[in-house]
Amino acid sequence: MVATIRLVCFDLGGVLVRLRTSWADVCHAAGLDVRGGADTGRVEQARHEAMAPYVLGRITHDEWVEQTARALRGLYSPAEIAATHDQWIAEEFDGVGALLNEIHAAGLRTACLSNTNHAHWDRLSNKDHYPGVARLGSLHASHLLGLGKPDLAIYRAFELATNTSGAEILFFDDLAVNVDAARAAGWSAERVDPGIETVPQIRRWLADRGLLPARG
Repeated sequence: MVATIRLVCFDLGGVLVRLRTSWADVCHAAGLDVRGGADTGRVEQARHEAMAPYVLGRITHDEWVEQTARALRGLYSPAEIAATHDQWIAEEFDGVGALLNEIHAAGLRTACLSNTNHAHWDRLSNKDHYPGVARLGSLHASHLLGLGKPDLAIYRAFELATNTSGAEILFFDDLAVNVDAARAAGWSAERVDPGIETVPQIRRWLADRGLLPARG
């Protein structure tokens, strides 16, 4: 017997919220130039390694800033690193709030499960900046749980936090590795393409499952 979906869970960045995806883009958004090969693969890997413990809540924002400045070998000051960090997340995708209202009206719960960090979480949790995200029933994040996707443990921690079995969850993420991990945990899951408007994709999958009415 197939379990009934009771909770719709979303990743945030790339699903409900637009992301800038390159160092050049965030530098330009912050009013900075790209310096000294800071957009090369080697430096990108160094930034990724510095971010890993921050996403799991193991270091503070200030510690992350200092570690990233060192990883970039002084190309950017700590203040500039902090300024670029703010620019990775942009505005909500069109129609997020209306979609969540429709899901709730259908009797389904909603939540998010995001790999993020303290500074981004503060912004994403601000209902004035992200009013659609604020309509989610509950918010769950890697830096709060001390776990990150695609680790199976974070999916189990989410189930406990929401008192929901995996078979009752439908999950949307923009990364295939996280979708595959959710399916391995027994969740229903779909990959969202962040390169096009995400709400129509999500709504179509919900309609295909009979969770929302189809539209002509």
